[in-house]
Amino acid sequence: MTTAAAPTESRTARRYDTDPYADPDTDPYADLYDGPYAERYGTDRYDAVVAGGGPAGAAAALTLARAGRTVLLADAGGGPSKTGESLVPAARLLLHDLGVDIRSLDADHRPCRATLSAWGSPHLHRTDFITDPYGHGWHLDRPAFDRLLRAAVRTHRADVAERATVTHPAPHPGGGWQVTVRADGAARPVRCRWLVDATGRRASLATRCGARRHRYDRLIAVHLRLTAGPADSEGASLVESAPDGWWYTAPHTPAHRLVTYFTDTDLAPPGLGHPGAFLDRLAATRHTARLAVGRSPLAGASPRRCAAHTARLEPLAGEGWIAAGDAAIAFDPLSSQGILTALYSGLCAGQAIDARLRGEAGALDGYAARLGETFDAYRYGHRQIHIGEERWHSRPFWQRRRSPGGPGSLAQFI
Repeated sequence: MTTAAAPTESRTARRYDTDPYADPDTDPYADLYDGPYAERYGTDRYDAVVAGGGPAGAAAALTLARAGRTVLLADAGGGPSKTGESLVPAARLLLHDLGVDIRSLDADHRPCRATLSAWGSPHLHRTDFITDPYGHGWHLDRPAFDRLLRAAVRTHRADVAERATVTHPAPHPGGGWQVTVRADGAARPVRCRWLVDATGRRASLATRCGARRHRYDRLIAVHLRLTAGPADSEGASLVESAPDGWWYTAPHTPAHRLVTYFTDTDLAPPGLGHPGAFLDRLAATRHTARLAVGRSPLAGASPRRCAAHTARLEPLAGEGWIAAGDAAIAFDPLSSQGILTALYSGLCAGQAIDARLRGEAGALDGYAARLGETFDAYRYGHRQIHIGEERWHSRPFWQRRRSPGGPGSLAQFI
């Protein structure tokens, strides 16, 4: 485990050098660094503690560290590893803004050079990224991508705590927050001026601060990893609609093919968690099944289920805390915008905190407006793409996404 050291005197001094509003005599949070509470409440003090070491958390930590703020990034690193995610070409711009060297992406991740889709028609439509001004995308090895981002955070003098969770946020008598950071069975108190919730869809810190989580549908993903094959060399992903949902498949690293079925929880057939039932369902497809012919599940692999619903948090931020990534807004994977939005929201969250610490009273409102615009654009596009599939318009899955206000549609909370 990499433990997070307390900020040194020079790091604390650097905060005052770069922040004209953080003078010890006028800063309401000065007791977080020096004062009567220091001995009683511990010594680990930061401008921000970021809970969650994925793309959103790393982007927020990077943005703050590059602005001269003291940061602790706590990465839980627990649960099943992420799989089957992609990064669109436009992400090059965000990674550049974050100071991340994108050259390593081509070395560690499989390029995605085209997308194939059978949507609204039984015929395949191909879109090649050769026409995209930003080049090709990537099929991500998520653990490797997350490590890349956390390594970038370390290069900017931020502290990174591996296998660590942030719990029990409580207002501190001297201002800001006191939290408990738990790692490998040990717990230590940490104080900070701001909390960043990048814990994913559960938004574990923001909900403790009074925020509400709104779910818009019941979408789940059930995915199975199959052995690699010659067809994987093309590097294209495929999306195929079906009567009760849709399918996705793509080659991934380490060498295997991922196949995923998306449907609503109440529409999932019994036994879908067993390889036999999953492969039987797959065999009914026209195009996805062809890419699975002759393959078997990887050794020890079985269908795994995870949440894929659209969601948003209200509010997105409050005094001393802010949410980013899926904790703030979570998209249907059909949008291919999940990682991109995580990076964007993390960057915006870091900018908002830095601005707020510099005395900009409207920084949080600006952050909420930016993410609100992003969510509204997604909501419109999501409905339009589902309206485009007319072959099964009378089936519940498609009805829910076509009619505003219908059950499971993007106009109704559940």
